[in-house]
Amino acid sequence: MLTITDLSLQRGGVWLLENVNLTVQPGQRVAIVGANGAGKSSLFQLLLGQLAPEQGSVALPGGCRIAHMAQEVAASSRSARDFVLDGDTELRRMERALAEAEAGGDDHAIARLHGELDIHEAWSAPRRAETLLRGLGFADSDAGRPVSAFSGGWRIRLNLAQALMRPSDLLLLDEPTNHLDLDACLWLENWLRKYPGTLLFISHDRDFMDRVATHLVHFDQKQLVLYTGNYSAFERQRAERLAQQQASFERQQARIAEIQRFIDRFKAKATKARQAQSRVKALERMEKIAPAHVDSPFSFEFPVADKVSNPLLSIRHGVAGHGDVPILKNINVTLLPGTRVGLLGPNGAGKSTFMDALRGTGTLLSGERTCGEHLAIGYFAQHQLESLDLDASPFLHLQRLAPTASEQKVRDFLGGFDFHGDEALAPIRSFSGGEKARVALAVIAWQKPNLLLLDEPTNHLDLEMRQALTMALQNFDGAIVVVSHDRHLLRNTVDEFWLVCDGAVGEYEGDLDDYERWLADRRKDEESPPRREVAEGQEKSANIAGAATLTADERKARKRQEAELRQKLSPWRKKQGALEARMEQLQQKLATVEHNLADPGLYDDQQKLRLKELLAEQTELKRELDDVEAEWLEVSETVENLEAELAG
Repeated sequence: MLTITDLSLQRGGVWLLENVNLTVQPGQRVAIVGANGAGKSSLFQLLLGQLAPEQGSVALPGGCRIAHMAQEVAASSRSARDFVLDGDTELRRMERALAEAEAGGDDHAIARLHGELDIHEAWSAPRRAETLLRGLGFADSDAGRPVSAFSGGWRIRLNLAQALMRPSDLLLLDEPTNHLDLDACLWLENWLRKYPGTLLFISHDRDFMDRVATHLVHFDQKQLVLYTGNYSAFERQRAERLAQQQASFERQQARIAEIQRFIDRFKAKATKARQAQSRVKALERMEKIAPAHVDSPFSFEFPVADKVSNPLLSIRHGVAGHGDVPILKNINVTLLPGTRVGLLGPNGAGKSTFMDALRGTGTLLSGERTCGEHLAIGYFAQHQLESLDLDASPFLHLQRLAPTASEQKVRDFLGGFDFHGDEALAPIRSFSGGEKARVALAVIAWQKPNLLLLDEPTNHLDLEMRQALTMALQNFDGAIVVVSHDRHLLRNTVDEFWLVCDGAVGEYEGDLDDYERWLADRRKDEESPPRREVAEGQEKSANIAGAATLTADERKARKRQEAELRQKLSPWRKKQGALEARMEQLQQKLATVEHNLADPGLYDDQQKLRLKELLAEQTELKRELDDVEAEWLEVSETVENLEAELAG
């Protein structure tokens, strides 16, 4: 599908890639990761023909249709529905040709174009566009609104919907989950897993990559390294390589000890067995992957607040909303030191309204909000970035809050957020979104809050900064309320979930997997399948059939069918897990053999027999690994098909 041969690429005099080779097979879903500035977006520009390499070549099949997600969209009066439909350029071409044929009275062309439109299923295009909008969190009433009526984050969602609307063989997505909520992320995962073409996507969301990717490409020291499997598989493989280096190993041990301290503290405090078991497993997994992040430039914490009240904050008999319109009623919550809550709920249910009520910023229409004497709130949301002083440096932002703090203390603190030297003194006007988000988090941490209210804190943050934020939140002694589409952060930082839905806020007894199933069931109830427009004489009977609800027997039959599918899926998932474990074993053995082959003493005359044995073992391990990977791909495809059938 895609072949890169001896490619070298530079931007602004800096070499991004040198003599790299890469082959992506048809149908693979490839996550692309690497440090900021490594060249991930430049690779996309190369594939789109917007950049030329210094040497080498990029080959795609003839006639390959490429769809990509634009990063910006200008304000326009076109409706959201029409903007998304514009993504299907072939549909729009046929529509224009039909209009010209009708204007010219060309009956032959009109008949031909109607046939082409029918083959293209033009009749269902508006419904398909609306389905994309609904899946990405837009209300049904939004389809007719002009693009200019939406904020920047929602326009990015429109760009994503337009890219998904375009028929393609190769789909390029650059950080598609930025500005999405959890519900939209889950919907997008399912859509991409069913995408029939080849997918290349840049992401900093490990759970999203785990669910979508079949392969991963890592930008590492001006090379492209291809890994089989998802992000977790990549982390394990990279951790094994790094652990062989003594310096990395020592830093790994320090990180593992830090994680273990948190695990011990968590086990001692956990009260909900189901959530506790799930979270401890996640933390134990972190111990295995920690070496993959030992070279992170970020290491910070939220300092302990000087004073803490107990309780920190409570709301009794609260009603929250906007103006005179209540959205949430009968709010009764108490936040104690150590409370760690993840907010769940469908888009538009009122999560941000609830967060504002906790902050006391005007959305609490009635009820009693009681603050502890020493309450200190640290609040993060995307619009908070707009309140930063663009002409001030990171250093000045902190110095204004503590004028008596020494310069070295401020610089040391900023170093944990990877602001060093002149960068710490530079105005943030030219900073990227991720750099501004790091400044905002540094400002919050500097003020020593005892209650953190975080509304999508990981937007714009790369993988290493998300990992550092997760670690800092794990060790935070105060209370946390967080809304996030990053499930890794939720699993590893909160003890309980609250559900905001249907005008209420209440404790949610399940975990994130339960919530995903709950959302899927809710979506099935709300959505009707797209259908072809019918002739006027047939419309009445079609509407009656479409309006009919499932009978009790039909619901039982559907549940029985789903149970049979789950039973059929179980052995395939087990086989998939066994193959992944076997791949890990083979990769570890291969890494050991190649480490031994790197010993110069092995090539002395007296070591010829040992060298021959190792080379033979290397060949056999590579052969077996290729066979297991091929089988894993087949099994994974079967699992995906069964999961898609179950979801459908």
